Amino acid sequence: MKKNKVAFITGITGQDGSYLAELLLKKNYIIHGLLRRTSILNIERIQDIINKYEKIGKLNLHYMDLTDTSSISNLIIKYKPHEFYNLASMSHVGISFYTGEATLNINTLATYRILESILKNHKKCKFYQASSSEMFGSTPPPQNEKSSFNPQSPYGISKVSAFHITKYFRQAHGLFASNGILFNHESPRRGLNFVTRKITHSLARILSGHEKKIHLGDISTRRDWGHSKDYVRGIWMILQYKKPEDFVLSTGKNYSIEDFIKKVFKILDLNWKDFVTTNNKNFLRPSEVRSLQGDSSKARKLLKWKPEYDLNALCREMLLNDLKLYGMNLEEAKKIAKKLSKN
Repeated sequence: MKKNKVAFITGITGQDGSYLAELLLKKNYIIHGLLRRTSILNIERIQDIINKYEKIGKLNLHYMDLTDTSSISNLIIKYKPHEFYNLASMSHVGISFYTGEATLNINTLATYRILESILKNHKKCKFYQASSSEMFGSTPPPQNEKSSFNPQSPYGISKVSAFHITKYFRQAHGLFASNGILFNHESPRRGLNFVTRKITHSLARILSGHEKKIHLGDISTRRDWGHSKDYVRGIWMILQYKKPEDFVLSTGKNYSIEDFIKKVFKILDLNWKDFVTTNNKNFLRPSEVRSLQGDSSKARKLLKWKPEYDLNALCREMLLNDLKLYGMNLEEAKKIAKKLSKN
């Protein structure tokens, strides 16, 4: 009888971690989700799978500190995972300008600690590192696996370091260690301090009378936006490939934040300029990545991966989810929007 694969997921309570856990559970994995100890238990995104799978032992949650090597090693020694997905990070680019040291400690050194522990205790384990398009920084688009890195934030710098650490353990020690260089990916589970979710959530709050304006910074920057569900499928495919390699995952399309705003407001036939203020100094960064657009030809060819969502579908799903949070369906929201337009 074939044994279930065992997977570790750091960052399981995050957007990508929750979608990846759902995907792997459908594939009959046994999941060990590694949590950071906080005073408030942040498990909303995985509450449904906790209810369904924890009691039967398919989902197991453990506290682990990525700054503490022993807490990583002890779990690897005890459960001997087949696959280790390192998705946990200090993940907000803007905040990293204020928490640079902590960002480097978690995003860079934790990757080293995990790989060193795998090397010493369970060399057969396949390792996935969540790399980021922010590593390319000011490198002109389109960006692919051969493009140079020129990060523009402590976050981007930390991810470049972790990328090279992963590559080092692969080349020097023969570990199955792969990087997934993921371009921006969103969903209804995106955190509220990310601009895409801020737009859809704040619009729902405006319609429900809780806010009047959405305050944003520079809306001319361009990004390659996809859906997290598509990208976690790609993450899994990277570790199923015959050998460890680095892959860009992207849609290949490029839009400004202004384009995103227009698409969201168009769903409700609202003029976005009536509700959005821009260039708010509180949201401007010391240095900015102007344009990211991924070339995922390698993943499409070798992994047979391609995204299923386009940006219109993503905007619609995110807005409908946030409207639902405030007790509205699309038709009710359109009625309220019509009244607001007349005012």
